[in-house]
Amino acid sequence: MMACSMKSCVYCLNGTIVGSKSRGFCPSLVSVQPRDSKSRALPMLGVEFMGKPLAVSDQKGLRDWNLKPPSNFSPHAQASICVSRSLRWWEKTLKPNMVEIHSANELVDSLLNAGDRLVIVDFYSPGCGGCKTLHPKICQLAELNPNAIILKVNHDELKAMCHSLRVHVLPFFRFYRGAEGRLCSFSCTNATIKKFKDALAKYGTERCSLGPAKGLDESELMNLASIGQISKGLLPLPSTKEESVEDLVMKSIDLSGVLSKAGNKMELKKEMIC
Repeated sequence: MMACSMKSCVYCLNGTIVGSKSRGFCPSLVSVQPRDSKSRALPMLGVEFMGKPLAVSDQKGLRDWNLKPPSNFSPHAQASICVSRSLRWWEKTLKPNMVEIHSANELVDSLLNAGDRLVIVDFYSPGCGGCKTLHPKICQLAELNPNAIILKVNHDELKAMCHSLRVHVLPFFRFYRGAEGRLCSFSCTNATIKKFKDALAKYGTERCSLGPAKGLDESELMNLASIGQISKGLLPLPSTKEESVEDLVMKSIDLSGVLSKAGNKMELKKEMIC
């Protein structure tokens, strides 16, 4: 057997992927024929280490040996899954004030519960090269501004919500604060990171806003509720009760009566003067 030239060797052992990071170590299953030709071949694990062949066999439970892997087994698929999980750049170097959003309800609740703190919504996509390049700098700015909250929204996982919020360009950012609601929104890349820094300097100073946090606009909440992304219980209640037509008519009648009485008094005063 030739020594494995790959730096990391992945192989299949009884239906299980096993990895070895040692250079020159490549095990494989072989069938060794004993000197007695009447005896059946015994499965053995043949290994080459530092150019010297090694052979290890297990005499126990030979009847349970099964050298044929399952028909639905795919070593390449499992290996690719492991690699893809290790390359999730959007999960690396996250700071404590950076929160991943998984639903529209979670986004609405996070904005309403932020109080007077500055909230930055970061819309990104795992396949966006600009998002990947910008991610380390956003993490650095989050560390320098611990009072700010950065909500990360995966556009690929929450497409319906992002479309309702009219987010069509990535990377994209929105700034919110307290009762003021949305302060600004813009798209920037690594080359135009100054936009983000300027907005952070402008809105990052501590302030006290009167009233509860506003969060998303009413029209945005209505859009999300119309497509079933949020429950209708999250919709804001009307601030004033709409007046019916009858109420308006009665008020006009009362007003006309007052005016008529005032007119009569003016006429009486004129007659008395004359």
